[in-house]
Amino acid sequence: MDPRTTAPSPATAPERPVKVSVPLFAVAGAVTVANIYFPQPLLAAVARGLDVSEPTAGLVASAAQIGYALGILLLVPLADTARLRRLTSVLLALTTTALLVAAAAPGVVTLTVATLALSTTTVLPQILTPVAAVLAGPGRQGRAVGLVGLGLTLGSTLSRTVSGAVTDASGSWRAAYVVAAVATAALLCVLPRRLPERLGAPGRTSYAGLLAGLPGLLAAHRALRVSALLGACVFAAFSVFWAVLAFHLAAPPLGYGPGAAGLFGVLTLPAALLSATAGPLTDRYGAPLVSAAGLGIAGLGLGVAGLVPHSAVGLVAGANLLVVGVSSCQVAGQARIFGIGREVAARVNTVFMLATFGGGALGSLAGTWLYAERGWSAALLAAGVFAAAGAIVVVRSGQAAPSCVPDVTREAGGIRPRIPQGES
Repeated sequence: MDPRTTAPSPATAPERPVKVSVPLFAVAGAVTVANIYFPQPLLAAVARGLDVSEPTAGLVASAAQIGYALGILLLVPLADTARLRRLTSVLLALTTTALLVAAAAPGVVTLTVATLALSTTTVLPQILTPVAAVLAGPGRQGRAVGLVGLGLTLGSTLSRTVSGAVTDASGSWRAAYVVAAVATAALLCVLPRRLPERLGAPGRTSYAGLLAGLPGLLAAHRALRVSALLGACVFAAFSVFWAVLAFHLAAPPLGYGPGAAGLFGVLTLPAALLSATAGPLTDRYGAPLVSAAGLGIAGLGLGVAGLVPHSAVGLVAGANLLVVGVSSCQVAGQARIFGIGREVAARVNTVFMLATFGGGALGSLAGTWLYAERGWSAALLAAGVFAAAGAIVVVRSGQAAPSCVPDVTREAGGIRPRIPQGES
């Protein structure tokens, strides 16, 4: 094996920071990823407060997904070569500023632009995930990704609860943005100093070269192609559900407010905790099997929510199944791609997450439009179509060999073995 894949580096060295930092990464990921999802249960309140239609307010959710995708494309690749502590500090400061602008937005245009900006810089979770996988090393990447993934799942689900409760208590959706700004700013005092100085070697590739090499990674690695396409499909289905849930709960005969929509975050907590098992299961059984199981569970959740649209219990059950299924697919997909090699860890994550959140943006847009035109059943039907497309990807992939089986990666400077993910 090329010594570059095994030589110690600032990103891998001491054992103690690894053990302490990965749980911190999970907490930081939860806080920052919440900035993408906490506005979703507020959309009905935003529509009323800014005197716009529900589809127009839904543009905020779409802007969050689009911005996140842009940030993943433009900023996450830097983590392969940049100083992580400096990069993290800048991103946290920019996100905090954009959240405060959103809190003071006089109209939906300003709010949408501010959301686009803050979601572009809220990409820290996708930097922390490859760092955690690299620190964990072969054979434990699934566990590390699963732990950080648990933080992301908790952040994305509980943020809806917190934002809904804050909005109900304060009487204004703006208060939720202020709370998010304070939480994001607090990370500046803790996180940067606990990161390794770098993930990869400094200055070996220009910024333009980092971005230009992304299509080549996708072309070279079948595992990356499968994970990216499947991630886009399942997250599109996920985003359809959550983008229209607040509207569905607020409409007759349910008639619930933002607090009830946010309560779904607490009610899906069991699913979020259960999804943490996806990491160890991926290490043991391989990403293809876990991805297939997750997709089936997500499809079952959509079916339950569609069959009992006006049953609170049924909707909660469907939401739990959806969270478990989508989270399992994502953890498995990321664990698979991080076996490609440490020097491209951030970039393969960029490709995977760009596809995933591109699918999420499409799902949010399609869901809000279909709900406004045809209602809940039509929106869930669209989610089902996305899930079915994911099933086709699984079938066509032919259940490729788990990522623990070594293959080779082609990079500048020659061909070298891929770091095997290993089994527990």
